[in-house]
Amino acid sequence: MATGGASRRGIGPALPLLAPAYLWLTVAIFLPLSAMAFFSFMTELPMSGKDWSFTLENYAAFFSGALYPTLLWASLRLGLEVTFWCLLIGFPAAYVLAKVLKGRVREAIFLLVILPFWSNGLVRIFSWAMVLREGGILDTALNAVLPFKVNIDLMYSYPAVIIGLVHSYVPYVVLTCYLTLQAIDDSLIEAARSLGASRLQTLRRLILPLAMPGLIAGGVLIFVPVVGSFMEPRILGGRTGTFYGTVIEDQFVAVFNWPLGAALSFILLAVVLVILAVAAPVLRRAQ
Repeated sequence: MATGGASRRGIGPALPLLAPAYLWLTVAIFLPLSAMAFFSFMTELPMSGKDWSFTLENYAAFFSGALYPTLLWASLRLGLEVTFWCLLIGFPAAYVLAKVLKGRVREAIFLLVILPFWSNGLVRIFSWAMVLREGGILDTALNAVLPFKVNIDLMYSYPAVIIGLVHSYVPYVVLTCYLTLQAIDDSLIEAARSLGASRLQTLRRLILPLAMPGLIAGGVLIFVPVVGSFMEPRILGGRTGTFYGTVIEDQFVAVFNWPLGAALSFILLAVVLVILAVAAPVLRRAQ
């Protein structure tokens, strides 16, 4: 009883500090989601001036053909591939930053890692378009160095979409893994090495298990937004960049079919939540 009273007394003074955050979450997240849920069950938008009624046809459209499930599966596969490459690239970078580099060198490299956060997303994407297109920066640089002529044209291809998304999201892995690796006491690594463990054994049996929370957090932070991404696939992928997120964007921007776009959005949200719920026990055991 005393503990409960103490906790209530501790929460009371904090309520004025918590109120702005919860108010913002309510206004910026729950109200738009509620409006989207309402629109997903409508035949027409009320502001269109047409007669409207409630219907389930928008959700039934997802199951009426193979187009939407196929695009959803392609987006899920894209999310898994981008997450894999981000983890593969980001974890070694985070380890070097946390355990190898020191002083101003670490600060300079860390600044380069978080630099994508300081630039506009469209600027990053169009920069990659200049690099990957035929006769672009990469093509010109390789032809200036190599004794034979090469023609690298990755624009409007699946690898270009992967490259653009990995560049945008790999800092999330670096940041989350850096924090967990920083928390690992160097004396544990030194003890493992003094007991005869090789570098690979130390990495596999000590560092990776202790860094697993950062890897899991980074993977989730990448997978969820990548599944619904549309800018990188549309600009870098061209006709090959048609994914579930681009179709949802078309419903809102090009076709102006907001009810169908809202229904497709909530189906994507439900699928992602189911995947995370199914993977949660495995992730907890890994952690």
